[in-house]
Amino acid sequence: METNKKSSFSGRLGYVMAAAGSAVGLGNIWRFPYLAAKYGGGTFLFTYIILAFTVGFALLVSETALGRKTGNNPIKAYKILGAKKLKIGGWLNSIIPMLIVPYYCVVGGWVCKYLFEYLRGSSQILTQDTYFSNFIANPISPAFWLVIFAVLTFIVVIKGVEKGIEKVSKILMPILVVIAIFISIYGLMTPGAIEGLKYYIIPDFSRFSIMTVISAMGQMFYSLSIGMGILFTYGSYMKKDVDMEKAISQVEIMDTLIAFLAGLMIIPAVFAFSGKDSLNAGASLMFITMPKVFNSLKLGGFIGGVFFLLVLFAALTSAISLMECSCATLMEQFHISRKKAALAMIIEMLALGIPISLGYGVLGWIQPLGMTLLDFFDFVTNSCMMPISALCTVLLIIFVTKLKTISNEIKISSAFKREKVYNFVMKYICIPTLLIILLSYILSTFGIITL
Repeated sequence: METNKKSSFSGRLGYVMAAAGSAVGLGNIWRFPYLAAKYGGGTFLFTYIILAFTVGFALLVSETALGRKTGNNPIKAYKILGAKKLKIGGWLNSIIPMLIVPYYCVVGGWVCKYLFEYLRGSSQILTQDTYFSNFIANPISPAFWLVIFAVLTFIVVIKGVEKGIEKVSKILMPILVVIAIFISIYGLMTPGAIEGLKYYIIPDFSRFSIMTVISAMGQMFYSLSIGMGILFTYGSYMKKDVDMEKAISQVEIMDTLIAFLAGLMIIPAVFAFSGKDSLNAGASLMFITMPKVFNSLKLGGFIGGVFFLLVLFAALTSAISLMECSCATLMEQFHISRKKAALAMIIEMLALGIPISLGYGVLGWIQPLGMTLLDFFDFVTNSCMMPISALCTVLLIIFVTKLKTISNEIKISSAFKREKVYNFVMKYICIPTLLIILLSYILSTFGIITL
């Protein structure tokens, strides 16, 4: 019988590619560019980088170190570490990916559908203003493509850590970077794109506001897979001789690079095509605006197909990490094989995902808190549960295990050159940051503030 304890990455590269694959997802590809466009371009980019290498680093280190130290899923990790009053943090870290992966597969299915249309030469129909809304309202098509994406995820996870997740991540991540660079260079050749590039990379601090910081913090949190159990799980797969600090630094760099390239792919091209305001389109940016941009370019059908292939790779690597984290929990909590855990997860993914995929059509009448089913699950997990779970981890380290426990774990294989930075951020920055993220997300959801 296979258990999480018997699974491990082959080395640092395996961990880096898998963790970076988890971090590099749909949040990087469409969310980062529109937030950057909305909150000052280069100013937002500058703010995000500072936060990613301070607060982001501290939270990445914390969850990964606790995972490696205990060698267990978050529930057992919290129990081993003696967190009786904070055990809800372990449960949240374990439940969150089980709730996220079904609706993540819905969006992954949308990406599969768009890639399919590009591959069969039907990209012209994607530029119609009503195509996307008609597609997601269809009573069959969204569910069909959800199943396709979920099965792709299942195939990788059932093969295990080293032969499945690590192997696929090592292949997809380099390809993803190459494609992103290619599309970025091509997009910069678009007439008028240079003005968009200047807006994106040159900070204009007259545009700086507290909302720039809050939005950058939220994106950092969302992008780096913090507070959803993945880092605990991948940390538990990390061997003791792997240089943890170096590995985490490489994950930070790769995640930030992909986020930067996503902005470089999208902002200059859309800026040139229809102006800065169109970048505030949110999710529709990828499925409505970008096909129109590609249609206006030479070789647009080819470039659009390559773009959605990139988005598929990014979505798939993140979905794999979410499903793997969930499987690890089931395997350890119920002492079942990987095959049984994966089967249980794909059943759960489809049972939740299919109704969510139909939430814009036949099940559109179901609107908890006035939201579509997808938006509701996104709000509950990303805006409420994830900040609370990360906050529990910070409190666990500061008041129960103490910072020295983390330092000792890292120093098994690393010099821990940023130990002082880590300690300072954990003591004085993380708790207020997480509280601000939680409060701002809730207030923005109910229209009190705008993010």
